[in-house]
Amino acid sequence: MKPTPDRLEPTDAGWAAAQVPPGIRVTAAWTWRLLIIGAGLYVLGKLFLRFEELVVPVAIAILLSALLVPVVGWLERHRIHRSVGVLSAVVLTFAVIVATLGFVVQQLITGIPRMSGDVADSIAQARGWLENGPLKVESETLRNSSNDIIGWLRAHEATIATGAIDTATIATKLVTAALLTVFLLIFFLYDGRQIWNFVTRVVPVPHRDHVRAAGGAGFRTLQSYVHATVLVALIDAVCIGIGLAILRVPLVLPLVALIFLGAFIPIVGSVAAGSLAVVVALATRGWLTAVLVLVVLIVVMQLEGHVLQPFLLGRSVRLHPVAVIVVIAGGIMIAGIVGGLLAVPILAFLNTAVGYRPDTPETGLVEDPVELPDGPD
Repeated sequence: MKPTPDRLEPTDAGWAAAQVPPGIRVTAAWTWRLLIIGAGLYVLGKLFLRFEELVVPVAIAILLSALLVPVVGWLERHRIHRSVGVLSAVVLTFAVIVATLGFVVQQLITGIPRMSGDVADSIAQARGWLENGPLKVESETLRNSSNDIIGWLRAHEATIATGAIDTATIATKLVTAALLTVFLLIFFLYDGRQIWNFVTRVVPVPHRDHVRAAGGAGFRTLQSYVHATVLVALIDAVCIGIGLAILRVPLVLPLVALIFLGAFIPIVGSVAAGSLAVVVALATRGWLTAVLVLVVLIVVMQLEGHVLQPFLLGRSVRLHPVAVIVVIAGGIMIAGIVGGLLAVPILAFLNTAVGYRPDTPETGLVEDPVELPDGPD
C-alpha cells in the first residue's frame, strides 16, 4: 500500500515535495508557465521588429486577401477566369487606395495654411473674451502668449504644409513594401489553399488535418472581421463626415479619411481620430462647434457599439473590450501603429483557430463562408 504524504519519511522520494503547501505549488506552476509564455511573446516581438519589413507586407496581404476573396469568387462564378479576376480585384483595390491617398494629401496641402489662419482668429477671439468677458482677465502675459502663438502660426504656414508633403513623400517611398504586398496578395488570392497546405507540411502528419481545418476556420473568422470592420469604418466616416460638413469644420475629407482608418484599430483608433476632429473644430470654429462635433461622435460611437458591431460581427468574432485594449496596447508597444492595426485581427484569428473543434459547428461567420482561396484546378 502506497504511503500517504503525512506518513512519508525523509528518505522517501516524494517527501520534499509534500512539505510545500499546495498553494505554493500551484503558484509556482503558474509562474513558470507564464514566464515561458512571456518569454515567447518577447521573442516573437523581437523577431517581428527584426523582420518588420517582411512581416508587415505579409500581414497586410493576408488581410487584403480576406477582404477580396469573395470578390474573386463572385467573378469566378460568373465565368471570369480566376487569374483575370485576381488581377482585376488587386488593380482596382490599389487604384482606389492610391487615388484616395493622393486626394487627401492634396486637401492637406491646400487646407492646412487656411486652417492656421482660422486657428489664429480663434485664439484672438478667446483672448478678447478672457479680457472683455465676465472673467475680466487683465494679463500682459496672456496677450504676449497669444501673440506669440499667432505669430508662430503665420510664420510657419509653409512649414506646416511642407511637413504634410514630407509625410506623404515618406509614405510614397515605401515602394518595395507596396510591391511585395501586391505580389503576395496576387498569389494568396490565386493559390491560397495550396500555399497553406504547403506551409502546414511542417506539422506532424497525425495533427496536420486538424491544423489545416483550424486555419481555415480562423481565416473565415478573419474574413468576417475584415468585412464588418470595413463596413463599420465606412459608416462611421460617412456619418461623422456629414456632421463635420454641416458644422463647416475645415479639412473634412482628411478628417474623414483619418476616422475611416482609425476605425480599423477598435476603440483606441476611433477615439483618437474623433478627438482630432474635436480639436480642429475647437481651434477653428470655437467651443460650441467643438461640443456639437463631440455630440456627433458620441452618437455615432453608440450606434457602432450597440447596433453595427453586434449585427455585423458574429459571436466567434466578438471579442471582450478588455482583451481588445490589452492586445492593442501590446501591439502599439511592440510595433507602433502597425502593431495596433494588426493586433486585433491576429487575436480574432487565434481566438477561432486555437479553440477549433471538428465536431463543433462554427457560429457567427458569414452566412456563405468562403474557404481559403482555392488554386486553379
